[in-house]
Amino acid sequence: MQADVLIQISKKIKSFRREKGITVQELATKADVSKGFISQIENSRTIPSLMVLIEIINALDVDLKSFFKDIVIGKGKAPILIKRSTEYEYFEKEDAIGFHYHRIFTQSIKDATVDIVLLTLDPDSSRPLVTTDAFEYKYVISGKVLFNFEDQQIEFNQGDSILFDGRIPHSPKNIGTDKVVMIAVYFFEQ
Repeated sequence: MQADVLIQISKKIKSFRREKGITVQELATKADVSKGFISQIENSRTIPSLMVLIEIINALDVDLKSFFKDIVIGKGKAPILIKRSTEYEYFEKEDAIGFHYHRIFTQSIKDATVDIVLLTLDPDSSRPLVTTDAFEYKYVISGKVLFNFEDQQIEFNQGDSILFDGRIPHSPKNIGTDKVVMIAVYFFEQ
């Protein structure tokens, strides 16, 4: 499954859940999976099996045809993509306090998908180490950030950047007194 399709599915699950006023825990209980697993699916960090996806859709009380009707599979897309800053979509990730994500755009390019996000970290932001099934590129627009990896910590300032395999447990931390603003680019391979 293409990564952009997975992102569309995760966005739909979160959207239907919120629309129906169901908490992550309530959906997890109805679908007979863990709260953390629902959170990982909603944040495009993991891929559910077909049977689990159907259980989640049923737990949302949405019919399959309605759920999949607007899912676009990488064909017929324009060669030039324009996304205005007012169209950036806000989203959250699990166990992240003070992390503000705005998706700039997601696009399949040949056999891969690129997802570009504007990430703002509050001075008191926190999150445990996480993994992503993508290579990650981060560029610090402003502020001071400490990247925590399993076995090392690396400090970055405005204008610094990093490229790494997101399967390595990691988490950025704002170590300044002002907000940190970063561009985060995720490269999902097929």
